[in-house]
Amino acid sequence: MIHYSDEAILEGLRLRSDYIINFIYKEFFPLIRFLVNENGGSDEDSEDIFQDGIIIIYNKININQLVLTSSFKTYMYSVCRNLWLQKLKKRKAIFEKLTDVEEYIELPIDVLQEASLEQTELHRIIQIHFLSLEENCQKLLKLFIKNIPLREIASILGFKTEKYAKTRKYMCKEELKKRIANDPRSQKILKNDPQI
Repeated sequence: MIHYSDEAILEGLRLRSDYIINFIYKEFFPLIRFLVNENGGSDEDSEDIFQDGIIIIYNKININQLVLTSSFKTYMYSVCRNLWLQKLKKRKAIFEKLTDVEEYIELPIDVLQEASLEQTELHRIIQIHFLSLEENCQKLLKLFIKNIPLREIASILGFKTEKYAKTRKYMCKEELKKRIANDPRSQKILKNDPQI
């Protein structure tokens, strides 16, 4: 497997590179799963924590607020470690201290605010529903997000006209919105914080 430098990982995340995201999962997820499992969590918990960690890091990169003072691995571990601590506190779990499986750094408080956790949770719900859309809808919306003109989208996806591509985009977007709106988990988050 190709190994990427920390700079390449950050740039790849900024560009949402599938190669880099797959590399991060293969390289770092086992460590986070081990951390969560060692400290009273399930595999499902570790997947949630890992995804939330990636989203928080992606958001920091996106607003140019991420300056690594450690390796990416240590930073990723530290973010996920803090997320897991917060989740344990929310569950009122009884634990003396975390069993650490890797070095970690103390993170500034703003890295993990409650609001960002709720946004992360909502982002994950959006991802789940996005991935449940039919493949053609996913492709269309991905192209649309990348600001590719409708004429080009029609050509890529083999639609006869630009107008049909526009109609399909609207239908796919509405379907996604409907699924998210009908999800009790997102209703709860939006009720708690209508600003999101």
